Amino acid sequence: MYTIPGHHHISMITKNAQINNEFYQQVLGLRRVKKTVNQDDPSMYHLFYGDLTGSAGTELSFFEMPMAGRTIRGTNAITQIGLLVPSLESLEYWKKRFEHFDVKHGEITTYAGRAAFPFEDSEGLRLILLNNNGEEIPEYWAPWEGSSVEQKHRILGMGTVEITVRYLNRTARTLKDMFGYIEAARSENEAIYQSVAGQAFGEIVVKQQVGPSEKPGRGSIHHLAIRVKNEEELSYWDKVVKDCGFQSTGVVDRFYFQSLYFRDSNGILFEIATDGPGFTADSTVEELGGKLDLPPFLEARRAEIEAKLKPLD
Repeated sequence: MYTIPGHHHISMITKNAQINNEFYQQVLGLRRVKKTVNQDDPSMYHLFYGDLTGSAGTELSFFEMPMAGRTIRGTNAITQIGLLVPSLESLEYWKKRFEHFDVKHGEITTYAGRAAFPFEDSEGLRLILLNNNGEEIPEYWAPWEGSSVEQKHRILGMGTVEITVRYLNRTARTLKDMFGYIEAARSENEAIYQSVAGQAFGEIVVKQQVGPSEKPGRGSIHHLAIRVKNEEELSYWDKVVKDCGFQSTGVVDRFYFQSLYFRDSNGILFEIATDGPGFTADSTVEELGGKLDLPPFLEARRAEIEAKLKPLD
């Protein structure tokens, strides 16, 4: 039986790729590791930010949708992204940095048992920095030395992801019974699940909230992707998803990884994605994110695709 070793990536909606590009590179200090397009609609950018190579578990990805309206917050949605930083001192560093860049933020607090610092990007996407406190991180996460953030305070990768649902037990069953996540904590209206015991890089907080479902828009989270090692494991999980009564897309070739998609009983969209081949499949490490990369099946349409996209530094 296979297990889930952590998060793979998380995908959001942005209205403006240029502003998004500036914030995640210049303010958060992440590397843009891939400038490509939405493979299902190549008229829009798909941007990925992460560590040196965009390792699984460090990737924040954005679809540019210029017509996106505002998000109307509600339940049955992925509602917050945790990002791990090395220490409590790092949270103080980021507080000063956000004040300098006029980033909307809260105060240093506690979240899911860790010192934490919540903030939002300019489109209202909710994120929270979490003190990793020297704990284990995946061995292949590699820092990007081109970051403008001080080395000892740089974002390490993804941490706790928050999902808000109308019926907690439904998503709990998906995580615990289907994927084998460990239930680390539970109260009446909230539970914490971990794919690796005690580790935040595969942790999900599920909160129960009644009311209308979220209406997605700019700054909303489209889906969470969880990791598997290879295509053999992905095929195994495809069968598990279907055997549990969910409708799977089946395996989809995204060139940089293989994946499948399904919605759980609360309508939360999950992706299951392989570690490889990764973003260096069509680029050297040094050149990552510098030019528009297209998967082979779109390469013949490059001129058409580039003509519809606004230039992006």
